[in-house]
Amino acid sequence: MKVLINLSLTLSFMLSSIVYGQDIQGIATYKTQRKMEVELDSSHVNDAMREQIMVMLKKQFEREYTLEFTKDESIYKEEEKLDAPRNSMSGGMMFVTIGGGESDILYKNLAENRFANQNEMFSKQFLIKDSIASREWKLEKETKNIGQYSCFKATYTYEREPMRMRTSGTDAETDSTDEEEVEMETITVTAWYTPQIPVKNGPSSYDGLPGLILEIGDGELSILCSKIVLNPKNGLAIKEPHKGKVVTQAAYDEIMEKKLAEMEERFESDGRRGDGNHIEIRIGG
Repeated sequence: MKVLINLSLTLSFMLSSIVYGQDIQGIATYKTQRKMEVELDSSHVNDAMREQIMVMLKKQFEREYTLEFTKDESIYKEEEKLDAPRNSMSGGMMFVTIGGGESDILYKNLAENRFANQNEMFSKQFLIKDSIASREWKLEKETKNIGQYSCFKATYTYEREPMRMRTSGTDAETDSTDEEEVEMETITVTAWYTPQIPVKNGPSSYDGLPGLILEIGDGELSILCSKIVLNPKNGLAIKEPHKGKVVTQAAYDEIMEKKLAEMEERFESDGRRGDGNHIEIRIGG
């Protein structure tokens, strides 16, 4: 078995080295899901409301994206669809999610090791420009097929703050966890890439492997490629976005933290006044 695996790896990388010198381009379609275990205070959220929240979460986090790519460049964006807004009011409950949306356009230039991410948040458009972060991937020997492609496993770990769900409403008490020290959690990211498509790219911000990434498992988030069209007849439309206030990733993160802190203060104030129910979902990554 070990001999067969090593032989498979050798043949795949030989194929990659042959194809890598050729022009390659394509469009990959990805579907994302995010599994969440949500615990809500039953004194503030009844069963019907909890079911409504879970349905809304499922809908919010099941999305479809396309990655148009060449060897050096790519555009990653959500498929356009008619849907409810990210911030919505339903049954006296304010539901707010913090995360990507259809206005997001992620451009990556691998040759120049930089990206430009155009998105709209809190009714303001930003253009995040920065260097592509390097990840210390560990190449594993495990293999599996995704569709017609032979894929190899790679992993890396990082630390993050736990995801948070905040609720406030009638008779709600102030969340005391804000004053406690947050314990970081270690996340292992698992990627499956195929050397048969020798581009060092993948969905969202994931890249840096010797083949297109077809599947990602990152904590609660899963991303799976459902379709690939190589060398499409109509070509590609990879254009670097240019709209929005230009900021670095660090500056953007700082702005978002400030806005979220202001939102939490408002939620707590509304909860003390009994002004309805508020749900805030904070998603990292």
